[in-house]
Amino acid sequence: MLDERKEMLGDHVISAVKTFRIRNRYHRLNGKNSRRGEHAYGDEFIAKMILTDRGVSGWGLATSKAFWNDWDAVCRYDRELAGKRVSELLDPAVGILDDIYRMYDFALHDLAGNILQQPVYRMIGNAGTNPLKVYDGGILLDDISPENAPGGLKRILEECSTDYRMGYRDFKLKIGRAPKWMDWKDGLKRDIEVTRLVRETYPGACIMVDANDAYTVEYMKEYVDAVADCGLYWIEEPFREDEKNLRSLKEHLAKRSPGTLIADGESRFIVPDVVSLARKGLIDIVQMDIEYLGFTEWRRLIPELEDANVRISPHNWGFGLKTRYTASLGAGYPLMDFIEGVIDETEGVITDAYAVADGKIIVPELPGFGMKLVWGQDLEEFIRLEKANYKATANV
Repeated sequence: MLDERKEMLGDHVISAVKTFRIRNRYHRLNGKNSRRGEHAYGDEFIAKMILTDRGVSGWGLATSKAFWNDWDAVCRYDRELAGKRVSELLDPAVGILDDIYRMYDFALHDLAGNILQQPVYRMIGNAGTNPLKVYDGGILLDDISPENAPGGLKRILEECSTDYRMGYRDFKLKIGRAPKWMDWKDGLKRDIEVTRLVRETYPGACIMVDANDAYTVEYMKEYVDAVADCGLYWIEEPFREDEKNLRSLKEHLAKRSPGTLIADGESRFIVPDVVSLARKGLIDIVQMDIEYLGFTEWRRLIPELEDANVRISPHNWGFGLKTRYTASLGAGYPLMDFIEGVIDETEGVITDAYAVADGKIIVPELPGFGMKLVWGQDLEEFIRLEKANYKATANV
């Protein structure tokens, strides 16, 4: 079967690669977290579309914004892919065959699924679950955002209510109002108030909290003591990963909030270090970002984590596309815990087949990732116009 799939991919030669600039928009102003100000109403990203000589195409998010400092670098390898057989770049059993093609990771998986007429999750194994549990990842510090009109505690409940009506049943709450936005006394008090308020309003919900590394271990213990009866599902990024502090928090949780997990790894991409902490039982759920780590790299990592009996929940914040990619990964492989739900609309992209209902997301039975790119701004044309405008301005 694997040889047959490789043969089918080998029948397709890449005829062109296109690069697009695309925008997404959140359904509300997303405010602060513990480290940065308002996340605003959306962002921009780069997408790759790969076309073959037999009329099949695939597209996907281009990994890493690091290239944005050099627009030309974003398109550097596009022409080099032309003339290559798809089987030279991707093996359905493992993913991309050379890290030089990381920028095309999602696009190549989508293309392979379209050629094979299979959803990506079936192509990579079909060993996970579908539908999968998804939580609302958009409850930020909107009681203190925006600066000119903070919403107060009422705003947090309004957002939970809005997202509940959209099908979400579980919530991740940003905490860490101190020390950047408030002093520790008031910030800790507000973190506790928000946690207890959401728990009282949604007694059946799984509640996660995410400090984005703002806490110290002692303040986190104080927070845990105050919300111990809330039954938190997990605490995410309580502080910068440190074996001594994680062990201390683990021991405290065992006494005060048994069953509460620790999720971490989003901001630290020394993967062996994260895996080592997980193997020692100090991180229960690893969270490297689905985009920055990459789809193939997650596929390589999962068997090692499975051996260590560790769960996963890749970080998705920024784009709802990442939520869909993570859902495909979770339907293809075991170990997926909750999926981070990012609620947005992406201009020029149809994602309707990924339905969220009663706290779960359904991965569609469509080829590839099951999303259609209708329109994006051609990046090469954009670069050409920018350079032309720069020359015209310089000559004035």
